[in-house]
Parts: sequence; C-alpha cells; structure tokens
Amino acid sequence: MEIVSGLAQMRQISQDWRTQGQRIALVPTMGYFHEGHLSLMRYGREAADRLVVSLFVNPAQFGPHEDLATYPRDLERDSGMAREVGVDVLYTPEPAAMYPPGYQTYVTVEELSRGLCGASRPGHFRGVATVVLKLLNQVQPDVAVFGEKDYQQLQVIRRLVADLNVPVEIVGRPIVREADGLAMSSRNTYLSPEERAAALCLFRALKAARELALSGAKSRESILEAVKGIITATPHTDIDYLALVHPETLQEVNTIEKEARLALAVKVGKTRLIDNTLLSESRLCCV
Repeated sequence: MEIVSGLAQMRQISQDWRTQGQRIALVPTMGYFHEGHLSLMRYGREAADRLVVSLFVNPAQFGPHEDLATYPRDLERDSGMAREVGVDVLYTPEPAAMYPPGYQTYVTVEELSRGLCGASRPGHFRGVATVVLKLLNQVQPDVAVFGEKDYQQLQVIRRLVADLNVPVEIVGRPIVREADGLAMSSRNTYLSPEERAAALCLFRALKAARELALSGAKSRESILEAVKGIITATPHTDIDYLALVHPETLQEVNTIEKEARLALAVKVGKTRLIDNTLLSESRLCCV
C-alpha cells in the first residue's frame, strides 16, 4: 500500500491505472477506522481492480462550535488497518492543499440539504458536497462507496453526481453495528460507559418502529410517538430530530406508502449520534 498526500501524484496514479484499463474504487473517509469503514473497503476491493481510500478530516463540513479540533485521528493505526484490507492507495491530502488561500468555490445541493441534519448543522452538506466533488475529480474513480448510516449524505452525493454529470457509480452499503446494535461511528469513542449504554435507545427505537410498521402501523404520528417515548425515557439523551421521510426525496411523509425512511439524531451526553432504518408495510427491513 502507498500513502499519498500530493494531489498531482494521486491524479497521476489514477491516470496510469485508467490507461491500463483498470477499474478504480474510492472510499472517502475522515479516518479513525472501524468495521463500518472496513466493510466499505472490502466492497470496493471486490468492485474494482484498484482501491483508493481517502482520509481527510474536512474542515468545511464542521460548524464553528463542532468537534473539528477533537475529532479522533490516528494515521498509523488507520494505515495498518487499510493495509490489511488490501487498499492500494491511502490518500491523505493536506487541508492547505484542498482549501488554499483565496479558496471560494463551494457546491450546494439545494433541497436535499435543507432538512434533517442540514437544519441543525447549517453549511454541513455544502462542505460535504464540495469535498466529495473534489475527491472525485482528483481520484477519478469508476465507483465510490458510502455507508447508509449517513443516509442524507448518501442522497446528497447521489443528486450531486447526477446533476453535475460526474461519471461515477455511487454505491450505498448497509449500516454496520456493534453486537448490541449500536451503529458504528468514530464519535462513539466520545461516550462514557453510562452514555454508551444510553445510546442503545436509538437501536431500540428503530426496532420498535420496524415492528410497528410490520404490524400495520402506517401513520407518522404513531411511529414517531413510539420512538420519542423510548428515547425520552432514557437518561443522558436529548432529541435533535425524529423524521419519517421519503427514501429518495427526504421530504416528510404522513404515512408509509410502500416504504419510508425513519431518521433520527440524538445527543447522548455531548455526543450527537445519528441512525436510520427503512420501514416497509410489507416486510421486515434490516437496520
């Protein structure tokens, strides 16, 4: 595995691979890898001849009072894990190269960015869309792989590449969970033992919603009320949002029509966690 920081070097490597007719997969990350990241890498390894994993803690997607300075970082640890999975290039661009002095160009995906996390984190998806487009331009992959835990992000990126005619396939992969159901996240490291136990209310709420939908409940009110009850009964929690949305448009829906996506964001202590699941009126969907 090669660790590459330079933009020009990364572009040259990709150009050489493409000249050889090789298919390239990209897994964009902010590092501090866990099994969720590794599952995306394994998929990318199977989907292409060459695998690039980008590791960049993107300052443009953090708000002024968010955790940019304290976001977990460990390049030595991450590079060892990436090497074991079979990554060809670990791409680690520097912030000064990605956003040089005088930088002023950003990308906004208007409608999909407004609700859910976009409402509580203004500017977040502008930063996400901008850095993803830059990485796609630099690496020029045939396929880019993202996790469904950040479901709104996935839909924003799908809209981005469709609207701007970027020749890349965007693949969303299922959420990877701990044995007790907690969705894997680099931010889980912030949780105290008590908060870690409390965080399981997110998974319990999703399971309850799935069971309600399977038993015939279709209304937004009945499902969100059950979810709210489970979370508010758990100590150390503060709800940011609970939403039942259309799986593609992310617009709020009043009833489940075939399928809907339940999305939630909850602060556990000081740590903001997100999770989601697909609800179906006809089958039990996975979380």
